[in-house]
Amino acid sequence: MIENAKKQIDKSLALFMDRIKRDYKLHLVNPVLYESIREFTLRKGKRIRPLLLVLSYKGYTSPGKKNSASLYRASTCIELLHNFMLIHDDIIDRSNLRRGKPTLHRLLGRIVKTDQREKLGYDLGIIAGDIVYALAIDAFLAIDEAPQRKERALKYFIQTAAFTAMGEFIDTLHGAQKVSRVKENDVFLNYTLKTARYTFDCPLVVGAILAGAGENDIQKLSQLGILVGQAFQIQDDIIGIFDSQKNIGKSILSDLTESKKTLLVCHAYQTLRGQAKQRFLTHFNKPQKTYQDLIAIRKIFLETGSLQYSLGEIEKRVNKTMTLLEGLKMRQPCKGTIQDAILKLFKHSELIANQYGAHPSHDHAGCCCTK
Repeated sequence: MIENAKKQIDKSLALFMDRIKRDYKLHLVNPVLYESIREFTLRKGKRIRPLLLVLSYKGYTSPGKKNSASLYRASTCIELLHNFMLIHDDIIDRSNLRRGKPTLHRLLGRIVKTDQREKLGYDLGIIAGDIVYALAIDAFLAIDEAPQRKERALKYFIQTAAFTAMGEFIDTLHGAQKVSRVKENDVFLNYTLKTARYTFDCPLVVGAILAGAGENDIQKLSQLGILVGQAFQIQDDIIGIFDSQKNIGKSILSDLTESKKTLLVCHAYQTLRGQAKQRFLTHFNKPQKTYQDLIAIRKIFLETGSLQYSLGEIEKRVNKTMTLLEGLKMRQPCKGTIQDAILKLFKHSELIANQYGAHPSHDHAGCCCTK
């Protein structure tokens, strides 16, 4: 079911990009604008967000209802929202790579010859990101559902975009603050707003609203979306330090260069004392970090148990997610597929835990991170 849905989503994305060429005439403004947005949008990805929207919608519609192509067309809205966030995030982070290829602002900076290519790329990238957000709303309107449900779901979608921007605001502020000022609660608020809301909460809730799910299930979907989203971001932060550039598709020094205040960082800082804490800060606060700094910080995260602690926080959230999922009134085939899709996302945690011998010390039977 997952692979078939992903194929339908990819096909819908390609068809949508063809349609906006006709409807918006971006190529007439500048061919590079349209081609860059199209290429960026169609890059290979997990498509987990539109997949969850489709599965949630199908899980609450009657078995006999025919799911039209409009569902898959509408599901692309959440992938386009994701791309909009990535485009702006890459500008804020001054990133050069996304999914193993140049970021959109790098592509757009090449439109004309100028001695201010970097600034041009950032400026055009911001504008292109705004265009992609508008396209995301356009894609949402493709769904063929009752107007009342559609309006409520659209409001939730727009609220999600605002909450995600708030998360980006917090994340940017954290980057400028000393690590001593950022607490674990601050980190989880950031994870909730910047990642969990639009990656898991929004697609699951929007799909359920459109299908007419009960209020109790909608609330549970939101709760589990936040939990799994927090776990997903913890894993992403772990990958950013402990994986390879080939696997993550961007510079292995990216997260470290940005001095991101992650759960790993906060736990290590709170655990360290005296000279050990000062050594950590010496590496972490360096304006220009090297691979040697990365190795030193990896070692600190292992010695303080910060990696083990973070893996344990993933485990707790994934287990709570599975409990909430089991209690939903969603039809079983879709519920089981969502469970499989979520568990598959955390295979990376298991690999890193095995590689570094950092399995969570507490026992949560059945979690994907300790199997």
